[in-house]
Amino acid sequence: MSRSCELTGKGVQSGNNVSHANNKTKRKFLPNLCNVTLISDALGQRFRLRVSAAALRSVEHRGGLDAFLLKAEENELSMRARLLRRQIAKKTAAAVAA
Repeated sequence: MSRSCELTGKGVQSGNNVSHANNKTKRKFLPNLCNVTLISDALGQRFRLRVSAAALRSVEHRGGLDAFLLKAEENELSMRARLLRRQIAKKTAAAVAA
């Protein structure tokens, strides 16, 4: 399982540890990933996703998983999230048409 957020694409960054003597050694900055269960209102289902804490706050701020996915760019979502986004868009379009 890769260390990247399924909703925002936030992943591992690299940098340096810098000592008091200004010695530099490589290190990794890992994203704060959480396993969460989010509920889709349009589909009426729960989905387990591995998201960063910042993405979880963004989901809550935008008003839920459906609103977040519909507003998100397709290229920064994981394959599972893209599939979920398409399902939600299809379901909401059908609800609007009916």
